[in-house]
Amino acid sequence: MIHVLSHNAQWVLFSTLILGMASGIIGCLAYWKRQSLMSDALSHAALPGVVIGFAILGVKNLPVMIMGAAVSALVGAVIIQWIRSSSRVKEDAAMGIVLSVFFGLGIMLLTFVNRTAGGSQSGLDSFIFGQAASMVRKDVYTMIGLGILVLLIAFIAFKEWKIFLFDPHFSKGLGLSSRWMDGLYLGVLVLVIVIGIQAVGVILMAALLIIPAVSARYWTDSFKWMMVWSALFGGGAGMAGTFISTLGKGWPTGPFIVIAASALFVVSLTLGVRKGLLVIYLQHRAHKKSHIPSWSEKRALEGGEAR
Repeated sequence: MIHVLSHNAQWVLFSTLILGMASGIIGCLAYWKRQSLMSDALSHAALPGVVIGFAILGVKNLPVMIMGAAVSALVGAVIIQWIRSSSRVKEDAAMGIVLSVFFGLGIMLLTFVNRTAGGSQSGLDSFIFGQAASMVRKDVYTMIGLGILVLLIAFIAFKEWKIFLFDPHFSKGLGLSSRWMDGLYLGVLVLVIVIGIQAVGVILMAALLIIPAVSARYWTDSFKWMMVWSALFGGGAGMAGTFISTLGKGWPTGPFIVIAASALFVVSLTLGVRKGLLVIYLQHRAHKKSHIPSWSEKRALEGGEAR
């Protein structure tokens, strides 16, 4: 039996495709900056802003909630930088602190809001694990528009990203401000997170940023093609997970997207042409077969046999 999607579900599917592509591309930047954990910390830090955005208006208004999530995530990023610069705490520990504290604050605020009149019907719980089916057309259009904006920024500034990530001294000589580039990176990272938390959820949003980029690394050594592969993997996982979640009533979207992305990672890990397990095995086997023992090795072998 063929599962026919409604018109709204088709738009939701398209929005998660754009979201997955944007997440994959920005995930590449996080991968090369070695800040994959930053995406996890900021996605959890966005939850209090979502709840506060709802509490201010008393109704679900996605632009206001996205704005609240962005402010909350940026505050979390500032606190991480402050902890790292003003104390002996390392960056990964600072990220862990912000992640747990902000997520705990978000859950506490969510509990209070759900006890208010109309709070239980707000649908805020869907921001934990993601629920694309709860998105209305206005939400979908907002996600698509912001996702395309992220893709455009990544495309227009591609050369600057490449120089900044792989040759920071040369980029400084060209006049590229490291502070401006870091700010732009943080801005697009927060933007991807806040537009994706309704579909994927604050807990699993980081996986959509990390897994496609890591999977793409097994297929190419080129930064450009890594971004292309990562966008394809992220978009494919977003569409597949969303489609599966529409097959059942109330199925959360985030877990299925992560499972789809994980399946692509397993395929890449096994079959990837760049250090995939199968390629490594075949190379090792070919090297073993082609290895010709040297004269000293032959004498050693003959001596062992004589004994």
